[in-house]
Amino acid sequence: MVGSLSTTPLPLPSPRRPLGPGDRARHWYENDLGWATVPGEPVRLVVGLRFDVLDVPAEAGRAALRHLGPGSPVAVSGDRMRLLVAAGGAEELPGLLRWLEWDPSALELDLVALGAGTLMEAPPPPDAGPPGARPLPPGRSGSQGAAVWLRPPGSGCEADSSLPTLSAVGGGRDAPDLVRLVDTLATHCHRIRLRRACAQPSQPSTCSRGLVRAPGQPFAFS
Repeated sequence: MVGSLSTTPLPLPSPRRPLGPGDRARHWYENDLGWATVPGEPVRLVVGLRFDVLDVPAEAGRAALRHLGPGSPVAVSGDRMRLLVAAGGAEELPGLLRWLEWDPSALELDLVALGAGTLMEAPPPPDAGPPGARPLPPGRSGSQGAAVWLRPPGSGCEADSSLPTLSAVGGGRDAPDLVRLVDTLATHCHRIRLRRACAQPSQPSTCSRGLVRAPGQPFAFS
């Protein structure tokens, strides 16, 4: 039997869907930085693999910026600041606070560590999105709670080497010193807590102590 060519037209491929802001952001994080994300919108970053996060009031975070390198990633969301530190830093935080005489079981510090098993909302890349998604100048906070980069991360290994770490103690590495960073954050979180307590009429004993650190808790690095 002599065969014949089919004259049935082949279906045309569907037009490629243009990349949306979420797709561009996910591509930047996964391909340029090598940071893992999870499926879905909004884009969220997997914490604990390449970095951990210290989430503090923006006021406390601004006071600690001097302990970071110029490339250390910092994000803001409303009145909160998120400082990225080396992976494992969240696990080290309770012991580090006790060593610095900031006992987390006795003091209510508004200092939250995010480590393995947690997610962080991904700020838009610094060169994408509307003007509100661009890096903020120092002293500004993110509008309406949207996460934005105050100091966006560099690419690949550059971002990793700029993360504060315990191994930087003693000058063994060029990375920022996690100890100095945490001590300054704890100091200013404590001051904020006392100031808020002073604003409450039912807390005269707290106000009488003033905005100073308790005896036996010297300002080591602040």
